[in-house]
Amino acid sequence: MGKNSKNSHKPPSTDGLKKKPALPQSQGKKTGSQLGPKGKTLSIAATPDQVLIHHAPFCSCCSKIFSATNVIEIAQKRQVFDIPMPKLEVTEHQLDLIICCGRIHKGVFPTSVNQPVQYGSKIKALSVLLSTDYKLSFEKIEQLLGDLYDCSFNESTAISANSTCFNSLEATEQQIKTNILNQTVAHFDETGMHVEGKLHWFHTASTALFTYLFMSTHRGKEALKSAKSLIKDFTNWAVHDCWVSYFDFSDCSHALCNAHLIREPEALKENGSLWAVQMQSLLFELFQLSQKATIIVPNQQLWLQKYQTLCQMADSEEPPPVKNKKGKPKNSKERNLLNRLLKHQVGVLAFAFTEHIPFTNNQAERDIRYLKTKSSNFIQNL
Repeated sequence: MGKNSKNSHKPPSTDGLKKKPALPQSQGKKTGSQLGPKGKTLSIAATPDQVLIHHAPFCSCCSKIFSATNVIEIAQKRQVFDIPMPKLEVTEHQLDLIICCGRIHKGVFPTSVNQPVQYGSKIKALSVLLSTDYKLSFEKIEQLLGDLYDCSFNESTAISANSTCFNSLEATEQQIKTNILNQTVAHFDETGMHVEGKLHWFHTASTALFTYLFMSTHRGKEALKSAKSLIKDFTNWAVHDCWVSYFDFSDCSHALCNAHLIREPEALKENGSLWAVQMQSLLFELFQLSQKATIIVPNQQLWLQKYQTLCQMADSEEPPPVKNKKGKPKNSKERNLLNRLLKHQVGVLAFAFTEHIPFTNNQAERDIRYLKTKSSNFIQNL
């Protein structure tokens, strides 16, 4: 079975150079803006920052030289939106001495001004934004700020700015965690990355509005039961990709990512599996009937019966486990998929049988994907 990201759990990064390019397919539409959606463009500003007057330099009849006092009215206006020239602004803080009642009184510097010369909060905030949201390496941040502002904003300053920002967000982090734990549905996922040459795992718990991430040297129980994890305290619907360690937590209900379950039958279809074709069709049909997992489908018992009938068909089609001389009998990939479908039928069909359950775990996968695009400099300093 030629496994790839289209027919298995394997990520697209493992497809290698042989993967087919995702070329855009023509939809019969003209290029450019389409009819219907309201476009976005610049609007005339009521109070421009700068006004430049362009009047005729001289009379075309008598050659009289004109000045601004000869203008009788503005004939036409055009506006240009641009950015100002970047310039580093220096603010000097001074302490004054005041004598009163025979004593000398001296002022106090703001708590944020604690060095003779230092960078301010605005440029540090820009550095944090470039690092975390725009995914620039510290080296690129140093280069960009140097090019724009002619300053030496070095890597250690950028790391310090990130650390200060992180520490100041402790209360915000707690609020994010509380909001996720109180939601009816939350998404969970994990991805492996190398940090300073060693494999670590980044775990996420997220909703449409909140995302929480933590890093661990473990992927399974040790990480999910740690103080940083949220799933151990979650009591509602947890959506995930069927990673076995998630099922250690019985206080929550488990909904499975059907995007994964649809990809695996794709590989079986390539081998002529009839039940895989019908199972894939059934899940797609339920997806459409539930209006893309936004409403509960009617006749749930009938759909459950169809699902179980396909599982029985699969049980007769797929070979039994191969018995080994030692250890447990070995299941085929097909048999493992069938076992998951049988064991977790509630989680597979939750998107159609229960309110608010999505069809996929795309939310968590989107929230964790940006880590793969971030430079190693960022990861090394988490």
